[in-house]
Amino acid sequence: MTGTTETLATRDRLKSILGGSAGNLVEWYDWYAYAAFTLYFAPHFFPEGDRTTQLLNTAAVFAVGFLMRPIGGWLMGVYADRHGRKAGLTLSVSLMCAGSLLIAITPGYETIGWVAPALLVFARLLQGLSIGGEYGASATYLSEMAGKKRRGFFSSFQYVTLISGQLIALAVLLVLQAVLSEAALEAWGWRIPFFIGGALAVIVFWLRRGLAETQSFHNAKAEGRKTGALALLREHPRAFLLVMALTAGGTLAFYAYSIYLQKFLVNTSGFDRQTASQINAAALFVFMCIQPVAGALSDRVGRKPLMVGFGVLGVLCTYPIFSALAVVESAWAAFALMLGALVIVTGYTSINAVVKAELFPAHIRTLGVALPYALANALFGGTAEYVALWFKNAGWEQGFYWYVTAMIGVSLVVYLRMRDTRDHSLIAED
Repeated sequence: MTGTTETLATRDRLKSILGGSAGNLVEWYDWYAYAAFTLYFAPHFFPEGDRTTQLLNTAAVFAVGFLMRPIGGWLMGVYADRHGRKAGLTLSVSLMCAGSLLIAITPGYETIGWVAPALLVFARLLQGLSIGGEYGASATYLSEMAGKKRRGFFSSFQYVTLISGQLIALAVLLVLQAVLSEAALEAWGWRIPFFIGGALAVIVFWLRRGLAETQSFHNAKAEGRKTGALALLREHPRAFLLVMALTAGGTLAFYAYSIYLQKFLVNTSGFDRQTASQINAAALFVFMCIQPVAGALSDRVGRKPLMVGFGVLGVLCTYPIFSALAVVESAWAAFALMLGALVIVTGYTSINAVVKAELFPAHIRTLGVALPYALANALFGGTAEYVALWFKNAGWEQGFYWYVTAMIGVSLVVYLRMRDTRDHSLIAED
């Protein structure tokens, strides 16, 4: 009988993890569809200027969405800590759906003038609010649902689904590039992925309503302890600052190595848009597959060695990789360089969710994960493209390479000084 009970518990845990991950995938598909199709819809909302100027404007809107993420992390972090991880996940996907559908139906600048970019900004604010809450809720949910021995492995699926969402957005781009002409894509085809994202979000809304709640939340609710931003800063200031510091270099590296590189391959390396999309998709697929491997490794050797490895290799290799990509001519060589960068950042991406969740007690865990992470993302991740394009526009593109290197170095110092959360996890106390 005991064996049957354990088997059912394992099945329930896997069902919950897979269900939460599926929702996370759709959330991040909607978020990345904006980045994947920027090259096509930028002229509709910002018709004046050359390509770099148009990309600067759309990158600025991308960054504005990130500015909303701390507010989303705060509001929905508190909501999920008070009403449940499942409730937070359901609310976040509803906001993402609204943002995607708004982008899909908004007319261009030529039709409604300044209202077009204003609606684009509003849609990204909704999506930023959604993603700000999504990260903390999903990181907490997956970490709490996973057993102690495989917490690194199962929590790594947050980035598996995050990358899957990006890959599906790229896959939609590649399919549309294959079946539609460039003129059709630029005229109306870029709207299709946002309609798809809105429809998928509706499905996920119903999926998430059926998820099981975590035992950690039930235990924390029974204790009745206070949550909220003031309680977080008063009771856990060191953990709050630690999350911001360990996130800064990792999130900047991730966005530089993945999101921005698609534009970099077109705007600097000189590849056509379709080839750049293919290189990006292939490298991200391999990157996605190695996340659980690194997560499982952290369950054996600890979280700290992986983060230190990312920090050391990121400091040593970022400038050489970007410098080589700037002059690369072979698509295979570009793929190898991009994959090398993504393998390096895996030391952060595969375990960052569980590391943050392990730093906070259950009654304030979602907020503790979401708010400082969202702040660091707004400052460093969301501005990565804009800063890179600003350096390029100023005629010193190499400045961005040094900037990424320096921020990874800052996080490396933190990795070296912090305790290994695998051996000092507050989830174990739930």
